[in-house]
Amino acid sequence: MDERKIALVTGANKGIGRAIAGQLAALGMTVLVGARDDRLGEEAAAALRAEGGDAHAVTLDVTDAATARSVAELIDERYGRLDVLVNNAGISGSGGVAPQEATNQIPSGVDIDTVRAVFETNVLGVIAVTNAMLPLLRRSAAPRVVNVSSHAGSLTVMSSEQWRAAGLPQSAAYAPSKSAVNALTVQYADELRKDGILVNAAAPGFCATDANAHTGTLTPADGAAVAVGLATLGADGPTGGFFGADGPLPW
Repeated sequence: MDERKIALVTGANKGIGRAIAGQLAALGMTVLVGARDDRLGEEAAAALRAEGGDAHAVTLDVTDAATARSVAELIDERYGRLDVLVNNAGISGSGGVAPQEATNQIPSGVDIDTVRAVFETNVLGVIAVTNAMLPLLRRSAAPRVVNVSSHAGSLTVMSSEQWRAAGLPQSAAYAPSKSAVNALTVQYADELRKDGILVNAAAPGFCATDANAHTGTLTPADGAAVAVGLATLGADGPTGGFFGADGPLPW
């Protein structure tokens, strides 16, 4: 059996997901680059291989549970287990504009189809992929699941005076979707604790990505470090927590 740890990162062809995949590969893991687009996924995997990593593209649309099952079958046939799952794939629902311009999610006027699409990817996608990968994770000696969340998913942060003072528009789709990811993290952690599977949520911070028109103040590599730290926790590490670069975050 391959001695390398096997990691799957969803939405890994660009942005924070690409950075997470790169950092895990640099640690010596075999990284499966999950992407909806075959070409973009292969380009990202090839770039990681050029950097010396062991990376392979897999076609994975988190809104299509059948593709998650297909990837699970591929991993089973090729590796027999999965050690790390990073549920990174997500959409903002705001069309890739700067946060200050993302006014399409004001609660009183939000398009219900926007909310549905965001939840389909950000929440239901986490369930579909995690459930497909659980049999493989249970075969790992040190299984880790990381759900990429956001500071916007914290009810405490979102209701703070500091957040309101920032003057950002309300978010009736993206922010609640990340609150739901946090809730799912706790639910999975409680169920899987007995199996030794550590499940945590990561808030990368405001990273410059396509999702915010590259207005973020951090690099994707900065944000990836939080998820990578949780993906490589020791046996005595936390589970059911929500963490940013500076440590635990409030729910």
